[in-house]
Amino acid sequence: MGGGYVLDFNNREFSLFFEKELSIDIYNDRYSKEGRSKANRMREFWRIEDNFVVSKVILGIIEVYKDKWGDEKKSLLEKCKKIAERLASINVNLGTLKNRATKFNEKHLKEQISRIEKSIKTDPELAIGTSKELVETCCKTILDEADYKYQEKANIQKLTKETLAQLQLIPDGVNNKSRGSDIIKRILQNLGAIGNGLTELRGLYGTGHGKNGKSNGLSQRHAKLAVGASITLTTFLFETNEERKNQNKDFCK
Repeated sequence: MGGGYVLDFNNREFSLFFEKELSIDIYNDRYSKEGRSKANRMREFWRIEDNFVVSKVILGIIEVYKDKWGDEKKSLLEKCKKIAERLASINVNLGTLKNRATKFNEKHLKEQISRIEKSIKTDPELAIGTSKELVETCCKTILDEADYKYQEKANIQKLTKETLAQLQLIPDGVNNKSRGSDIIKRILQNLGAIGNGLTELRGLYGTGHGKNGKSNGLSQRHAKLAVGASITLTTFLFETNEERKNQNKDFCK
């Protein structure tokens, strides 16, 4: 990106690329903090957008240039592709949750997802604390939609249990004669325990309680573990809730 250029994109092509790939106006003023050239806009885009969005741009550019560049640059494209895949690996499921947040019009859920994206690398302890809050918000959102009355100060273990029951995902409800019933029950039990585990981890290392001055924080990889667990649980709960609603609609027809 030398001299303000981005590869051989002209201004119109650059604008159309971002509109097609992400429905983003790259010429919006928010991307011109460091200057108005294409290169400066691209740098600012990389700086302020989350990893998943940046990965989509990199993969889109690779798609555009894979047939334009000769064999000598194929290895460079392959390296870029691996970088994009690494960037996307954490946030792919966060993208799914973003869609859920938009569908539920749940502002608080959106804020938590955004906080997690920004803090995984820079503040792992905040990411761990927010992962626990994400599960709580997910459960309350589903229970609210079902008009289920829960205690406002209910702990995460109780909220998760009530949500699993509302979605008919209690292990005891699995037919013992069903193939793999023991495995299904064990997985459901483990899912139910995720919230409790996040609470304990948050208490030890997250943002929930004061810690002594000698306390050692966790690293980015531990934050990824907590975030990954919360994403797995919340995505499963939201998708199950959606499936249940669709089944009820079909039954009522």
